[in-house]
Amino acid sequence: MLNRILGALARAALVVVMIATPAIMLNTVSSDSEQVVALIALFAAALTFFEYVSAYPGLIEFRDAPPFNRVRFASLFVTVLLLTIICRGIAHPTIISEFVTAVGALIGYALDFPYSPVRLVVLSLPPETPQHQVNLVRVAAGMSYLISLVSLCVFLVALRVGHWPSKHGSFNVWVNLPTFDPTAGGDVVSRLRRDARVNIVIGFLLPFLMPAVIQSASNLFGGVHTENHHSLIWTVAAWAFLPSSLFMRGIAMGRVADMIENRRRQTYASADIEHLVA
Repeated sequence: MLNRILGALARAALVVVMIATPAIMLNTVSSDSEQVVALIALFAAALTFFEYVSAYPGLIEFRDAPPFNRVRFASLFVTVLLLTIICRGIAHPTIISEFVTAVGALIGYALDFPYSPVRLVVLSLPPETPQHQVNLVRVAAGMSYLISLVSLCVFLVALRVGHWPSKHGSFNVWVNLPTFDPTAGGDVVSRLRRDARVNIVIGFLLPFLMPAVIQSASNLFGGVHTENHHSLIWTVAAWAFLPSSLFMRGIAMGRVADMIENRRRQTYASADIEHLVA
């Protein structure tokens, strides 16, 4: 119980650090924005603590099946941190900020080809956006997209090398998939594979659909203000994180479906052997 409490406290503290990083490192955040960030950080920390300190399922999926959530959190944390370093480097350049900006610019310009997600993000900006702001968005999009691809590759390697999730003992569907009801009807394996395909398809389409949604919302509620680096960081981070997160969720659910099917085959084979021996 003590280890569970300490682990929940550590996760809650990491969530607070991640949410507060842009507000702490950027000097352009107002006092009202700081209060909103503090409130959101405390709420997210409380949610994380009570989720991981409880032995019963809540809202977080694959809670007891590492490293699924660890890879996703690390991906989002690194994305927010590097984008904050890039934005801070505009007013306070350092060797680290210049290096991160150069890497983001290299990836951004390499991925800025027709119909690419990065090109669609750039095209979603208002026509009157200054060129230096367009370049900043391109750099941020390139860096975020690179981190999302790397995190996806890391997760695939963890699945292959670590034999996830069977390596961590028995897999409790009730705890790790709280939003999935095995008794809702139909074969569990078929439903898991269907949900896995849906998540992968949505994860593939989301980088292309989100810029269109942002542009439509800009026409209704006003253009995107790229001068606000705080909102730019979280918008670009969400644009890159959500698709990769859905990809990981789809791959994980497909892996769980394969595990259940293999367990069924072993059970049926054991029953047939016992029947023959008897």
